[in-house]
Amino acid sequence: MENELLFSMTGIEKSFGPVHVLKKAKLEVRKGEIHAFMGENGAGKSTLMNILAGLIDKDAGKIIFEGKEISKMTPELATELGIGFVHQELNLAEDLSVAENVFIGRLPYKNQFLGIVDFKKLHEETEYWLNLVGAKVSPDAHVGSLSTANKQLIEIAKALSLNAKVIIFDEPTTALSDKDVEVLFIIIRRLKEKGFSSIYISHRMKEIFELGERITIMRDGEYIATEEVSRLSEDQIISMLVGREIKDLYPKQATEIGAPYLQVCHLYDRFGHVKDVSFEARRGEVLGFSGLVGSGRTETMRLIFGADRMKSGQIKIGDHTVSIKSPEDAIRNGIGLLTEDRKHQGLLLGLSIKDNITMTHLDHFVLNHQELKETANHFVKEVNIKISDIENPVSSLSGGNQQKVVLAKWLNTDNQVYIFDEPTKGIDVGAKSEIYSIINQLALQGKTILIVSSEIPELLGICDRIHVFHEGRITGELDVSAYSDKKDEAQELIMKYATLGQ
Repeated sequence: MENELLFSMTGIEKSFGPVHVLKKAKLEVRKGEIHAFMGENGAGKSTLMNILAGLIDKDAGKIIFEGKEISKMTPELATELGIGFVHQELNLAEDLSVAENVFIGRLPYKNQFLGIVDFKKLHEETEYWLNLVGAKVSPDAHVGSLSTANKQLIEIAKALSLNAKVIIFDEPTTALSDKDVEVLFIIIRRLKEKGFSSIYISHRMKEIFELGERITIMRDGEYIATEEVSRLSEDQIISMLVGREIKDLYPKQATEIGAPYLQVCHLYDRFGHVKDVSFEARRGEVLGFSGLVGSGRTETMRLIFGADRMKSGQIKIGDHTVSIKSPEDAIRNGIGLLTEDRKHQGLLLGLSIKDNITMTHLDHFVLNHQELKETANHFVKEVNIKISDIENPVSSLSGGNQQKVVLAKWLNTDNQVYIFDEPTKGIDVGAKSEIYSIINQLALQGKTILIVSSEIPELLGICDRIHVFHEGRITGELDVSAYSDKKDEAQELIMKYATLGQ
């Protein structure tokens, strides 16, 4: 079976109106391989996968699946052929049980005419697929009550129950802890051993090198190369992804760090997620926050921004104690928060790019639409957002460009404190480099920057100091400059603070 082709897509073309999204795109996947798939946001990866899954039609090109040409792919045909899709945004019915989600639209019936479901068979078949992926949940469990990791396992079980031969994993680790990522990798390798193929889409180099066997790279809608992962270096992949050499992914510049500007004293929340958190951040400083998922990092940032109410504690801006009970209070005090969840908390997806960028600066009762348009265009150029028209809905943009819109929205204010919660989550290496440069510029202007990130190399690359969270408390602090030549030692120390609390 090794090296035997499962399917090929060649010469795939797709346009949406005047925008040419795919130009002779190509992908070939072998039976039983883990095939990594990379490209910058907007490179056309999702469009190509949606064509393979039958969700959109190709304009031209050829799809051959197990030796047979498919003239028109539909979702029903894709399912019949054995193409499964685990989306980045989990696609589950939260109010239904695990079993009902795994077999949604395909429930076994004792009497279909009367609508009598065979719950015994449903339970048994669901258990089989749950056991295959190692999900330790009951088929009767309510999906809405489960962790993100377990929900993802249910998505995989659902795909496999459709007799999938290949499963597309689209950025599957963005919401997972390190431990859950390890479990996911074990499952993907186990699927390979059983003859399943996987297409693994990720922006995380570490995952690509750890899991991928071959890699296909796209850029600007075009096929660039397919290579054995083991034969490539990280720099070679980056060069193919962006079409240029990025000499320094973390372009950290020396800034003049001033006096303490934001001071947080003995902060507690109402739910026990934040316990006696105190720190200070200076003007011109980039202050990082590390820790495991659920350690209290995001919850602390939400308290500072007024998105959640604090139980007790004090926040000082400059020499003044401020009362922050809502986001409006935070904005009034010059604090902006770029949320981890850009789709639900950072953007209004139904509104235009222009409206999203300018919503933070609507000072007049009567809006000057020409002025708003000029402002939006200015920030589109400032942060290099790739768009065709600022009046298009922001939902039409790739993840990286949506993140830049959130950034532009807050740059369109006179904030002195910028909180970035997972600023490069799910975006490509080129867009990451641009966002790091913007963070640098803000620090050079004397702004105070707080960054929450699950990627330790990112924090070590762009921060001046790093605080580490463990179970709601800050358990360690690093001066990054002291570890400039000892990155491995710094990572080990951060993980010690994060896991052991000491």
